[in-house]
Amino acid sequence: QVQLVESGGGLVQDGGSLRLSCVASGRTFTVGWFRQAPGKEREFVGLIYWSGGTTYYADSAKGRFAISGDNAKNTVYLQMNSLKPEDTAVYYCAASTRRSAFYARLSSYEYWGQGTQVTVSS
Repeated sequence: QVQLVESGGGLVQDGGSLRLSCVASGRTFTVGWFRQAPGKEREFVGLIYWSGGTTYYADSAKGRFAISGDNAKNTVYLQMNSLKPEDTAVYYCAASTRRSAFYARLSSYEYWGQGTQVTVSS
């Protein structure tokens, strides 16, 4: 069983930046970030493969968000820049012990954090 704890959410103005952290209690193969806005489905934001550090991003995140990992701290970061009001959501990290071709699907992840709120004001 792997436990994930997110932190770093908060209130930021349009165009601002935030860095979210996800600390894992054990090693996994993949760590993804998802978000869920009020009244909407949870959606994929991006992921990192621990082995090699390869990252993938949703179109909405490309060029503005960056995911990185610190092996020593078993922590994955989501750096979010140029934030927009439409980025307002609860952000979740998720982890899988395997690699999946369907990495944007919620069902590809076995473990989930509790979420952290990000609010971008206009």
